[in-house]
Amino acid sequence: MSEQILIERPDGFAIVTMNKPQRRNALGTQSITELQAALHDLAVDEDCRAIVLTGAPPAFCAGSDLKELGGLSIADMCAHEDLTARIARQMAYLPVPIIAAVEGYALGGGFILATSCDVVVTGTGTKWAMPEVNNGWLPPWGLQTLIARTGPVKARLITWGTENMDGTEALRLGVADAIAADGEVLEKACSMAQRFAALPTVAVRSTKRFFEAAIAGSSEQLDTEASRLFASDCEGEEAKAMLARFAVPS
Repeated sequence: MSEQILIERPDGFAIVTMNKPQRRNALGTQSITELQAALHDLAVDEDCRAIVLTGAPPAFCAGSDLKELGGLSIADMCAHEDLTARIARQMAYLPVPIIAAVEGYALGGGFILATSCDVVVTGTGTKWAMPEVNNGWLPPWGLQTLIARTGPVKARLITWGTENMDGTEALRLGVADAIAADGEVLEKACSMAQRFAALPTVAVRSTKRFFEAAIAGSSEQLDTEASRLFASDCEGEEAKAMLARFAVPS
């Protein structure tokens, strides 16, 4: 792995850290590809019985890297987001439990990357937000995981992004499963990973597999429709203006 993805190996589990703090760990092609490789390698390692996914301070993840997206055509943007979508979907089918340790910010794709994990631990003061609709487009992937956690009506309200939420509200809505004081989230997530690691491995993995269809069964179909709508939305004036702000001058 490069410096964008860091891996630590405590006994029985792994800590995977997205490490692009200057961009609030925004998801670019390099970082998401390396994240996929890290998760795959750990999932087939018999000594790794749980994974904690976190981000280097000050954020868990600020979503897609708009500096990268801003210079792409709509077709290329959709291809970039499709790569991220496939990786997020694969997380549901990896055999080991993945625990998101979310502090600072979880924005847009970072919000959905967290909800794609099996367990979400949030800090009390963590800022959760879905800014995509305000930017002019529908989030192009991952909404199945939000629907599975909160139900469709609340998922729609969250996606509209009319109100940001802190960790307490994320827990109340079902976006998060556990909460810890700010600064103690990673410790709590690691404690949960240790408990998973102590359970019979076969039973933990079969439990995750049993619930796959209920949690992620329609995800590919929904991602395809979301991507189509995202591409259409990006033709709008609001979206074009937003993306132009991030485009690197030629």
